[in-house]
Amino acid sequence: MNKGQLIDRIAETANISKSVAEKALNGFLQAVTEALESGDRVTLVGFGTFYVAERKARTGRNPSTGKKIEIPAKKVPKFKAGSKLQDAVS
Repeated sequence: MNKGQLIDRIAETANISKSVAEKALNGFLQAVTEALESGDRVTLVGFGTFYVAERKARTGRNPSTGKKIEIPAKKVPKFKAGSKLQDAVS
């Protein structure tokens, strides 16, 4: 499912126009992004939690040359599924 299909599904399920559904989805995405940028977690009970994790610096290998390279530490966004989402998928 892509963003357009998700907007269509939200509009259909909530019985709202596609433009309102798109604004709502964009607002949600912006709110989650801003929360993660500031280091906060976003928890949707039963659905899951969005959070930022620290990835440590490490030594890697260039697959084409085999030469060792240093990969710097960085922050990465993560998602942990909640119990209801996990049960629905199982």
